[in-house]
Amino acid sequence: MARAPLLQLSGIGLGFGGTPLFSGLDLVVHERDRVALVGRNGAGKSTLMRVMAGLAEPDTGARTLAPGMRVGYLEQVPDFSGFDTLGAFAAADLPAEETYRVEMVAEGLRFDLDTPVATASGGERRRAALARLLADAPELMLLDEPTNHLDIAAIEWLEERLRSTRDAFVLISHDRRFLTELTRATLWVDRGAVRRSERGFADFEAWRDKVWAEEDAQRHKLDKRIKAETHWAAEGISARRKRNQGRLRNLETLRAERRAMIRREGAAAMALESGERSGKLVAEARGISKRYGDTPILRDFSLKVLRGDRVALVGPNGVGKTTLLRLLTGEEAPDSGEVRRGTKLELAVFDQARAQLDPDASLWENLTGDPQMRVAGAHDQVMVRGTPRHVVGYLKEFLFDDAQARAPVRSLSGGERARLLLARLMARESNLLVLDEPTNDLDVETLDLLQDLLGAYEGTVLLVSHDRDFIDRVATTTVVLEGDGRATVYAGGYSDYLAQRAAGQTGQTGQTGQTGQTGQAARGKGAAESGRGRKTAPARSASARSDPLSFTERHRLEELPGEIDRLEAEIARLAELLSDAGLFERAPEKFEKATKALAARQEALERAEAEWMALEEKAAG
Repeated sequence: MARAPLLQLSGIGLGFGGTPLFSGLDLVVHERDRVALVGRNGAGKSTLMRVMAGLAEPDTGARTLAPGMRVGYLEQVPDFSGFDTLGAFAAADLPAEETYRVEMVAEGLRFDLDTPVATASGGERRRAALARLLADAPELMLLDEPTNHLDIAAIEWLEERLRSTRDAFVLISHDRRFLTELTRATLWVDRGAVRRSERGFADFEAWRDKVWAEEDAQRHKLDKRIKAETHWAAEGISARRKRNQGRLRNLETLRAERRAMIRREGAAAMALESGERSGKLVAEARGISKRYGDTPILRDFSLKVLRGDRVALVGPNGVGKTTLLRLLTGEEAPDSGEVRRGTKLELAVFDQARAQLDPDASLWENLTGDPQMRVAGAHDQVMVRGTPRHVVGYLKEFLFDDAQARAPVRSLSGGERARLLLARLMARESNLLVLDEPTNDLDVETLDLLQDLLGAYEGTVLLVSHDRDFIDRVATTTVVLEGDGRATVYAGGYSDYLAQRAAGQTGQTGQTGQTGQTGQAARGKGAAESGRGRKTAPARSASARSDPLSFTERHRLEELPGEIDRLEAEIARLAELLSDAGLFERAPEKFEKATKALAARQEALERAEAEWMALEEKAAG
C-alpha cells in the first residue's frame, strides 16, 4: 500500500555566495518514514534539515507540505531566551490542559521542569527541547543530533519512545546504534546531491561503498575514452576536416562530463603517534572517595590501569565520570584514599566542552597559538609530532580548505570543531589519551578512522562516552558509575557489561584489579576465598553425633569439599587467564569462552556451597 507524502522538496538550490551547497535537489518524506539523514561534516545535513523545517529559504525550488501536516524540529542549539525555567520552554507550544504531556516526557527523560534555564546543563537543555517536541506530537519530527549531551539511560528511553511512535521522523546522529535500531530508510547527502535508499542505516556503509565502486568504474571508463579521443585529435590530420568537427565536439563534451564529476572528499589524514613508552603502571586508585558537598561521587573505589588499557567510563550525566578522569590524571585530589600515577606519562586531552578552542580566533590562530604546536619565529608553521608543517597544509589533512583556515572557529559546524580539536590533539606525541565525549558530531568516516587509530595506538586511553557502539569497538574495560558513590568495573565494552549484569555478575566493586577483565577475575577469586572460609571441617560435625543423614546425603557431604576445591581451582585458573589485559583484543573468542566458563563455575560453586551448608546444618541437627 502506497504511503502518502508528508513533505516534498523540488528543485532545491542553495548557496552562500560561493559554490552552491545544493542544486536541483529533490526528496520526499512519506508518512511513517523512519529516515537516517547522513553525510560528511559540512556536507549540509543541518542546512537541509532547516530547509525541510521551513526555517531556511532556498535560493530556488519549492517546499510542499501535506494539508494540515505539522512539522516539529529539534535543532542542535535551541534558543531558550525569554524562558525562566525548562518547564516553561517545554510547554510553550501546548494549551494549559495538555501540559501533562510535558510532565510525562520529563519523567521518562528524568529532568526537573523547575530547573532555571540560566543554570541548566547542556544535557538538561537537550532534554527540555526533546520534551517540547515529543509532547507536541507533530506528524513529522526532524531531529538534529538528538542524543548529544544525553546519557545512555536517556538515549535508551528516547530510542524506545521513537521505536513505538507512529509518526514519521528524520534523524541526524553520530550514534550508530541509535540510527541502526530506529531507521528503515536512508537519505545520503553527498557532494550537493541527496540519494535515497529504502534500507536503514545498518546497510548504509555497504550501499555507500557500492556507489563509490560504481563511480570509480565509470570514471575509469571515461578517462580511457578521453585519452583515446585526445590521442586521435592530436595525431589525426583528418581531425581538422569539417566532417570530423563532431568528434572534436564530442571530446569537449567528454571533458566537461569529467570535470563535472566532483571528486569524493577523502578521509581525514589523521594519525596518532605514541611518545616514549610510559611505565607499566599508568594509574592506580586505592580506596578513593570523593564528594561535593552532600553529594558522594565515589566511595572506597579502587582501580589499576596498566599501559595499553582502554578504559571507558559510563553512567548518567552528573554522576562523576569527568571527576573520576580528573582524579586519575591528577587534576583533582581525592578526599580520602590514594591515587598513584605511573612514570613518563605524556598526556593529551580531548575535552567535551571544546574549551581548548577560542571561538573568536581563526583556525590558523587556534593552531599557531597553541604553545605545544608553536614554531619559534615562524607564524605560518606548526609543530606536528616533532616536525614543522605549514599550517594550511596540516589543516587540509583534516579536510579544511584555504578559506576556512582564516575563518573564525565559531563559523564551524559541531563536527568540524571536533575535527579541529583532533588536529591539535594529534599534533603532539602522547602515551595517555583522555577523551571526554570525542564522538559528538563526528561523521561516520571520521569515527571509523578514529576507532582504527585508537586500536593501533600503543599508549593508554581513558574514555568518557555515551556512544554504546563506540565503547564496544574501543574499550577493553568499562567502569559504570551508578550514582551515590557506587562504581563497578566490568570486562570489555558496553554490551559486555550488559551481558555480565544480566548473568548476575556484579563486576569489580571497591577492589583493586589490573583491568576490567580482572574485575571479573577478582570476583571469581573473592568467591573462591569466601568458599574456603565456610567449609572448615565438615567431617568433624558429622561424626560428633548420631547421623541424621541418609547414606546418599552422607556420601554427598563428604564429596562436596573436593568438588568445591576443584571449582575454586578452575575459577582461579580462569581468573588468571582473564587478568591478561590484552586477551580481549588479541583473542575475543577465547575471552568470551573464558568469561562464560567463569560465570558457569561461579554458579556451580555457589550451588555446591549452598548444598554443603544445608547438609552440614542437617547433620548438626
